[in-house]
Amino acid sequence: MTMTHPIPDPEDAAPVASAIIEVEGIHKIYNGAVTALENIHLEFNRGELTSLLGPSGCGKTTLLKILAGLLKPTSGEVRVNGKPVTGPGPERAFVFQDFALMPWATVLRNASYGLELQGVGKREREDRARHYVAEVGLAGFEDKYPHELSGGMRQRVGLARALAVNADVLMMDEPFSAVDEQTRRKFQEDLIRLREIEQKTFILVTHSIEEAVYLSDRIVLLSPRPGRVSQIVTPNIDRHGDPEAIRRNPEYLDLIDDIWAGLRDYVE
Repeated sequence: MTMTHPIPDPEDAAPVASAIIEVEGIHKIYNGAVTALENIHLEFNRGELTSLLGPSGCGKTTLLKILAGLLKPTSGEVRVNGKPVTGPGPERAFVFQDFALMPWATVLRNASYGLELQGVGKREREDRARHYVAEVGLAGFEDKYPHELSGGMRQRVGLARALAVNADVLMMDEPFSAVDEQTRRKFQEDLIRLREIEQKTFILVTHSIEEAVYLSDRIVLLSPRPGRVSQIVTPNIDRHGDPEAIRRNPEYLDLIDDIWAGLRDYVE
């Protein structure tokens, strides 16, 4: 079953106790001319995975970078744990689409780099990084360099680095776009397992409807530029069964079709 929710009037919206991130009235205008986002009101609940989905150019990555504090909105406010966001913070970690690894550093050094910036001692940061390298399936590759890894493995290093800093929120910008379909599906399954272990809040930008439905507690659909929240979809999918059986489930496939029907007119 799928539940869709109309977008409430911001004046009527009551605060949700479980919200870890609150977004109020975000606008983003580039160069004083191009409006990327308009009047975004959202809440991201603690422990949930939310996908941002919409046509190309609708502002998904712009919104994610504003949430991360990497980009300032033209107007509006983002709060994390009730505090206004003025820049990056230790409670948020960002996994970049292009991996953003240091080519001269080993897997272990790359995975521990965020902890190094925080001033964590070498032994502690390497122990924590080693743990998360294993958690993402790269045990035995600690001494390899990025050029020795596949695209999927490099992305796992980026995820290990984000997990190692123990942030409350992990933000991922199309993390699986550079890998083949088989690797992508395995990575999706691994992410579900990691969510259960880590109990973090995840925010994911994706172009894949299938991916959003398979992974998400909530899917935020954005309209074409200027991006607005057009709909919030809540999949009700039991993800504890066989992954391929889930992907063949008629309700799962119907939801993908329903979302595609809503987005079809926006695709050029």
